[in-house]
Amino acid sequence: MLKRISLALLATLVLITTDARAFSFDDVAARAAKLASSTYQKPSATLPKSIKALNYDQYRDIRFRPDRALWRNTKLPFEIMFFHPGWFYEDPVAIREVDAEGERDIRFDPDAFDYGRNKIDREELRGLGFAGFRVHFPINTPTYKDEVLVFLGASYFRGLGRGQRFGLSARALAVDTGENTGEEFPRFVEFWIERPQATAKEVTIYALLDSPRAAGAYRFVLKPGLTTVLDVDARLFLRKNVARLGLAPLTSMFFFGANQRSAREDYRPRVHDSDGLSIQATAKDWIWRPLVNPKRLLVTSFALTNPRGFGLMQRGRAFGDYEDLEARYDLRPSAWIELKGPWGPGRVELVQIPVPDETNDNIVAYWVPDWQPRPKEVLPYSYRVLWQKDREIRPPIGWVRETRRGRGYVKAVDGSIELHVDFEGPTLSRMPIGTVADVTLWIDPNGEVLERRMMRNEVTGGWRFVVRFRRIDGAKPVELRAHLNNSKEVLSETWSYILPPE
Repeated sequence: MLKRISLALLATLVLITTDARAFSFDDVAARAAKLASSTYQKPSATLPKSIKALNYDQYRDIRFRPDRALWRNTKLPFEIMFFHPGWFYEDPVAIREVDAEGERDIRFDPDAFDYGRNKIDREELRGLGFAGFRVHFPINTPTYKDEVLVFLGASYFRGLGRGQRFGLSARALAVDTGENTGEEFPRFVEFWIERPQATAKEVTIYALLDSPRAAGAYRFVLKPGLTTVLDVDARLFLRKNVARLGLAPLTSMFFFGANQRSAREDYRPRVHDSDGLSIQATAKDWIWRPLVNPKRLLVTSFALTNPRGFGLMQRGRAFGDYEDLEARYDLRPSAWIELKGPWGPGRVELVQIPVPDETNDNIVAYWVPDWQPRPKEVLPYSYRVLWQKDREIRPPIGWVRETRRGRGYVKAVDGSIELHVDFEGPTLSRMPIGTVADVTLWIDPNGEVLERRMMRNEVTGGWRFVVRFRRIDGAKPVELRAHLNNSKEVLSETWSYILPPE
């Protein structure tokens, strides 16, 4: 299970190892421990009025000059570019470069930015500080350094692999997400970026996190590629107990899709950055929960012990699924969290928030341990984030390709609900012609099954399961679960569907 270590023991270890050596993760952990032992200091607002007054479009008109990128005039494979403070990003972060000789502050310079049509007095911006930064590395062509990782706002970060467009985000920590008391957003306050070698395929970034009830040290090792990999090591300290501690959180957007059509006229069949939550509970046990845009807050969870991983996935990959030439939802990455080591008992929690449009993230998924460290204890844990599109994590058996809601022609509407679930995968495509897959179906007491049937999908080589049911109490949700099987084996992951209250 995740280990607890006292602050006193950690401090002793750090004192023993810090002399006569280069900067390391222990240095960040020592600073996090010191923060957690002191009173939280709220960041002071230092933005000039000319920057605070900028709206979204005006802020977007400020661009970093690529010729001023860190390591631009070297032969290093990575470059770093920076974000200007403003709009939602008012609190500056300290950023340092680390090499064999030690740390070096990277100081804010307004001349490194193009302010577009904004009329700004650059002299009042001297010493302002950066809002965040982005990492560049050539993943699509060898001659251009692509944007592969971004740190901007609170503890948010986003990654890209080859051929992907930015979509969902990850965070370092979620505190009291979905609680009536309101969510706390820890933020990164300092970064250290290791200068890579000339032949490096990865870069290491350290970050210090702070908030009213938590402090933490994080090490990120970035390996860009077809699938961009981010290895994360964390040491978390609580100043005070929290109601809901969310580790390895992912944040995404689901507006409407095949299982929940748009309530307004829209030329696009789907609008979402992710269409489902995937969970690998054990080596053979997989769960798929399609996402929804509920009418009121919907929080559900899956109790597990030592799961292998979870992720918010975008399984629909055809352009025709979305028909959006600007947003290109078909190119948005899936993000898979691979847990390293045993994490003990807890739950994967999914928070789904109603939104009126696609401009706001409304989906959050994270791991909630059954216990949390007491103040003055440290919680160390590690995991990996995979930003993927072309080689997505899927069960080795069958999986849910799509969930559709609705029926074709009927003579009379009886108020029932019909769902069509397409399964595909190697265990299904290799079934001999003439054999039939069976389905194991469960529905909670608020639903009554009226009809169910199975049919071979000759287009995909998989199977389509159709269930028609009636909701008994419209003010309550209905949960359904199903998986395909034959007399000898389970053939698919478990489809776990929540129909929100009306």
